[in-house]
Amino acid sequence: MPDFKPILTVITVVYNNVRDIERTLLSVTGQSYPAIEYIVVDGASTDGTLALIGKYNHSINRLISEKDKGIYDAMNKGLAMATGDYVIFMNSGDEFFAPDTVETVFAASPGADIYYGETEMINDKGESLGRRRHKAPKNFTWRSFKYGMSVSHQAIYIKRELLQPYDMRYQLSADIDWILQAAKKAKKIVNVNRYVAKYLVGGMSKKKHRQSLIERFNIMKRHYGLLPTVLNHVVIAFNLSWYWLLNRKTND
Repeated sequence: MPDFKPILTVITVVYNNVRDIERTLLSVTGQSYPAIEYIVVDGASTDGTLALIGKYNHSINRLISEKDKGIYDAMNKGLAMATGDYVIFMNSGDEFFAPDTVETVFAASPGADIYYGETEMINDKGESLGRRRHKAPKNFTWRSFKYGMSVSHQAIYIKRELLQPYDMRYQLSADIDWILQAAKKAKKIVNVNRYVAKYLVGGMSKKKHRQSLIERFNIMKRHYGLLPTVLNHVVIAFNLSWYWLLNRKTND
């Protein structure tokens, strides 16, 4: 497939985030790849977000603005409207790593079920905070999340036919379950071996950390079994402690 140019549906979910939304809009609409379907799902913002989005109407294929039942309800609305061959979520404040990112992802290997890469963390000023603590695995499979979410949703391109709606039982960690469900069906998963996304640190999973951890444990228990999940969490706790210890020594 020398001319592999699938349509990529990019979905942005936003609510009252006038500070960060333009960064995402510029990143998506500035991609060199021509075959992008862009969907924006707004939760009935009242802070000027909608007016800012309106400046980019010429590059947005579908825009809805209405109240929702949370971020995963909004993301499901975006999924329901998607018609592209692949889907990626680039939510408010997040960015593609470079203007040619989508182009280089699909050029890596034609016809994969999933493409993924590395993620850079940024703060609310757009400044780099370095790579995520979880390095993307060399060879990603559905078992790769047993020690944590090693590929962020901003860095994973999934064939739309493999996708199902986000499970609304989870308010903070449904993206883990969503990716695992797709990865179980995937036959060809390609690591593009480059940074593909910039992730704005923070979000509700950081603000409600305990609830997020409980959800993650329950999701992993469903996919990996109870005993392996308990043992894996012992490893997670050790790795996290070691990570913070090393970083504290570095900062001292």
